[in-house]
Amino acid sequence: PPSPHPPRPPPFCSLSQKPLAMFTEGYQKCGQVFSVPMFTKPMVMLVGPEVLGHFFKATDEQMSQQEVYQFNVPTFGRGVVFDVDHTIRREQFRWFAEALKPNRLRMYVDQMIAEAEDYFGKWGEEGEVDLLHELASLLILTASRCLLGKEVREQMFNEVAGLFHDLDMGMQPISVMFPYLPIEAHRKRDAARTTMGEIFKKVIAQRRASGEKQVDILQAFIDAKYSQAYGGRVSNDEEITGMLIAGLFAGQHTSQVTSTWTALYLHRDENRDTFLRNVMEEQTELMREHGDTLNFDILNQMNNLHWSMKEVLRLHPPLVMLMRYARQPFKVKTRKGEEHTVPKGAIVATSPTMNHTLDYIFKEPDKFDPLRFGPGREEDKFAPFSFNGFGGGRHSCMGEHFGYMQVKTILSVLVRNFDIELVGDFPVPDFDSMVVGPKGACTARFRRRKLQVPPAAAEPAAEAAAPAEPAGRSE
Repeated sequence: PPSPHPPRPPPFCSLSQKPLAMFTEGYQKCGQVFSVPMFTKPMVMLVGPEVLGHFFKATDEQMSQQEVYQFNVPTFGRGVVFDVDHTIRREQFRWFAEALKPNRLRMYVDQMIAEAEDYFGKWGEEGEVDLLHELASLLILTASRCLLGKEVREQMFNEVAGLFHDLDMGMQPISVMFPYLPIEAHRKRDAARTTMGEIFKKVIAQRRASGEKQVDILQAFIDAKYSQAYGGRVSNDEEITGMLIAGLFAGQHTSQVTSTWTALYLHRDENRDTFLRNVMEEQTELMREHGDTLNFDILNQMNNLHWSMKEVLRLHPPLVMLMRYARQPFKVKTRKGEEHTVPKGAIVATSPTMNHTLDYIFKEPDKFDPLRFGPGREEDKFAPFSFNGFGGGRHSCMGEHFGYMQVKTILSVLVRNFDIELVGDFPVPDFDSMVVGPKGACTARFRRRKLQVPPAAAEPAAEAAAPAEPAGRSE
């Protein structure tokens, strides 16, 4: 008979283990649904698309983010995101959605291109770099330009970048359970958050006083209004600052690790003659048609680069675990037809990393194979939520298209202007980090060169005596 509650795994599956090990061992021994003790509440683990529908599609009244992501409040600030009721959070997320519409993305891409060309223009003719460090440095520049505004980018970038570093380092694994623990990292985090608020209060006041409108997400937040909450008032300084920090956190780490992993995998020896060649041929064809121009529409035609990024997000999703709080009980059914009831009050979690290794969905899941997303295969469409590199459902990442554009821009400028050769062992994932990137140095040797575009092959001339093809005939 169906179990009234998810089966508990053997005692080995405890919170002292790393999350991915917990999911892997629990899945192998208990199946798609299992639970582990978490203080006074059960934590229910879900593996595979068959049991993820409610997790991703449920309303906030049914499955809530607020209770499980409270550790973000000291960093983002009061009155925003996970410090507010879901009705207010929904309106604030609408501000993000408005700021990331395609017509605005087009303008952001131009800024991204300018930053990338300027940054890579300062590299020498040849040398060695740490790709993770270099791409992270470039991404904070593009994020500052598109998100925080030209005042920060041009006048106070180093100061704000330093404050962001302190905020970032204040998000330690221990912070998830004890966000207010009096440790040095938290003290620096709190001081940086206070200073960041003071800086943006001045920037916002200057913008409003000048009446000048800029093309950036800061401007979108300054112009934002609630539609129902708070009597329909405009956003205030503290909300704008908190939303900017939340956006920077959400995008910076994801783009940083995705761009680095993509560059690493494409330039790995075993992939150079296949997947890198596909990307380079794609760049060559686009340059033959459009010259050196890069823009929103051209980036959208880069299917091979897009699939390579998506494959990296499958192999190395930035977040090992996504969580919700069950405000109401719900049932799930596994592939084998087993039904389980998840109780009210449970912390519910799934792991994109684990979901992406299921070999009944993804063929040879440990292998880097971008073409698995291409025509005729499309393995991610096996079932809804088979791929959750950007989450899914009601709370899928609103910055997904921004992130793809940002990374495509940077990598396009890189491969059009440099030959890259990896140095040393291929990095392994850093599962000790809050966001899973490559562990250690990502050393690469570069040599500047301009991607050459050979002329298009001439059409063979038809022989004079050859009969005309009948109309409508195909090969």
